[in-house]
Order: sequence, then C-alpha cells, then structure tokens
Amino acid sequence: MNEHLKDRILRRLEALPDDRGYQILDYVEFLESKYAERTTPDNFFTKITEKVEDTMRAGKVPIDAITGTVGFFDGASKVMRGMAAAAQAAVDEASKTAQELTTKPAGTPTAPATTAPEPPPGEPTG
Repeated sequence: MNEHLKDRILRRLEALPDDRGYQILDYVEFLESKYAERTTPDNFFTKITEKVEDTMRAGKVPIDAITGTVGFFDGASKVMRGMAAAAQAAVDEASKTAQELTTKPAGTPTAPATTAPEPPPGEPTG
C-alpha cells in the first residue's frame, strides 16, 4: 500500500470511536483472509495481546474494558522489551570483556602482587 493511501486511511480512522474501529478491523481482516496472504505478528507479546483482544471481542466485553486490557498488555510489552534490551546490553558487555581478556598477548605483565615480602631467615616475624 502506498504511503499516501495509508496516511489518508489513518486520518479517517483517527476520527472514529473505538467500536467503529473494531468494525473496520473486522472488515480489514475479512479482506485479508479473502485476498491477501495471512500475516502473523512475529512479536510474542503482540500475538498474546491480539489473541486476548479477539477473545474479549468474541465474548462481547465492553469496548472500554478491551481498550484498558490492551493498554495494560502494551505497557507490559514495553517493560519486557526494556528488560530484554538491558539484558542484551549486559551480555554484550560481558562478551566484550571476556574477549578482551582472552585476546591479551601472552607477554603482557600481570598486576604486581600486593603481599608483604617474606622476612629474611632468622629474623622474628610479627
């Protein structure tokens, strides 16, 4: 779909209430099933959110409850993406440090020992 057409449709959608938006979503999914290849989201959280949303719609749950639930799932998804990004950064940093340690040349001096020197034989210790 070209950008001009997509922008035009989005402008029209923004003016509609949620219940009309769900009717349009139903129609778009109908057209997709009839004319296009079925696309599924690749994000785990998006899959769960859409499944819960569809289940709630099928159960005739009020639109406000659906909107709140989907908002909650979106927030949880953002938190999980943040945690995943932080974990990835930690793994990348650990990997970088490990690689630096393993690629250190063999002749590189190590840090000097911090233990006190041994007293000469025969001198009292203490």
